[in-house]
Amino acid sequence: MKYISTRGHAGQPANPEFCDILLGGLAPDGGLYLPETYPQVTRAELDAWRGLSYAELAFAILSKFITDIPPADLKAICDKTYTAEVYCHVREGDRAADITPVHWLEEGRLGLLELSNGPTLAFKDMAMQLLGNLFEYVLAKRGETINILGATSGDTGSAAEYAMRGKHGVRVFMLSPHGLMSPFQRAQMYSLQDDNIFNIAVSGMFDDAQDIVKAVSNDHAFKAKYKIGAVNSINWARVAAQIVYYFKGYFAATASNDEQVAFCVPSGNFGNICAGHIARRMGLPVAKLILATNENDVLDEFFRTGVYRPRKAAETHVTSSPSMDISKASNFERFVFDLVGRDPQKVSALWAEVDAGRAFDLSASPEFAAIAEFGFVSGASSHTDRLATIRKVFDQYGVMIDTHTADALKVAWQQEGAIPAGVPVLVLETALAVKFAETIREALGREPERPADLDGIESLPQRVEVMAPDTDAVKRFIVDRVGA
Repeated sequence: MKYISTRGHAGQPANPEFCDILLGGLAPDGGLYLPETYPQVTRAELDAWRGLSYAELAFAILSKFITDIPPADLKAICDKTYTAEVYCHVREGDRAADITPVHWLEEGRLGLLELSNGPTLAFKDMAMQLLGNLFEYVLAKRGETINILGATSGDTGSAAEYAMRGKHGVRVFMLSPHGLMSPFQRAQMYSLQDDNIFNIAVSGMFDDAQDIVKAVSNDHAFKAKYKIGAVNSINWARVAAQIVYYFKGYFAATASNDEQVAFCVPSGNFGNICAGHIARRMGLPVAKLILATNENDVLDEFFRTGVYRPRKAAETHVTSSPSMDISKASNFERFVFDLVGRDPQKVSALWAEVDAGRAFDLSASPEFAAIAEFGFVSGASSHTDRLATIRKVFDQYGVMIDTHTADALKVAWQQEGAIPAGVPVLVLETALAVKFAETIREALGREPERPADLDGIESLPQRVEVMAPDTDAVKRFIVDRVGA
């Protein structure tokens, strides 16, 4: 499988394969990598995959995207990653082997696809644990090291750090918005004392941190000299790994491959739902992809109006679903590339506007006129909606959900009329409620449930560097730790 850039220049080698792009993140032209074509899944393959374990399914799907790792090695990486020991926080009965079980709120009609059973209790673990093992494998084969630079709005950081801690040849420099994550999220990251983990709290919004990561990635001389890599969802391997659980969820929610499923996904950076979009393009029978935002409704606005209008940091709301407090969705470029017929010149022109701080408007374009074929519907949720949804789900179904999953459930109910009759809706769970205890207390008047092995994490010593959102300052920090 060869890869291309959304902006046309994939770099050297001219037709890179998976391992060539795994460590780097952005393409040299500032675009994002995608497969030159999406592999198509046949009905025979769907039939054969139904009933596979998660590790077996991951190997079957990832084999279509990763053709430069020997199959036996790739299978060993999948088997090492997707185990009951790693995803040990399954909450009901003896279902650990499922890794991502469906919890039905209304049998056969509305369910939660549990994606938060990993070590940091967030869906990011599903891809990040694989990424850690892939990085270690490729670096060992090449005799190289890497300095990962990432940005997090809440869950990516801890998932990356837990996946990379202790990995040979890997350092992690993780940027986060100072004071804007929940205490539990901060504790998960900042309490790590591993020598290869460095936390930087930026006095700004997530978008400021993300802009720094992109600026460093676009400084090709610095990136090459200091071996800078990426684990944010701009990294294609993250998206590829997330495709797997759409197939797994589909099989869990249906009795045969003649049926369809709708997925509802809380979305800030568009990475999670981008994986669903690709699964659908591969041939997974997905009736609708329901995109849910919080008050930062840039993506909802686009799907309603055709206008993509990123906000400045000062216009970005600080909300009780902080992992979606994002006003420039990095992965959205991948979807727009498909929307405009995979034309890199069009994408380059559109993102020249975005990079200049301006909006673009596709409302009158033939591409937006045909957007229905991509299956998206969208909606937004507010703090009041989150509280009401958390209460409703707890009172009606006895299930405690986090704030981001609440956003998704609210929008799923809002969009019921857009879903064909008889098609079940799976809401992709984002995290466990304990990560957002303050809002849970406000909604339910009680403490959230917490896995015993994470009791008291907020009281552990924390290690973090606070600095201004300054690209040069971050570069100096990296140089000081890596050595000139």
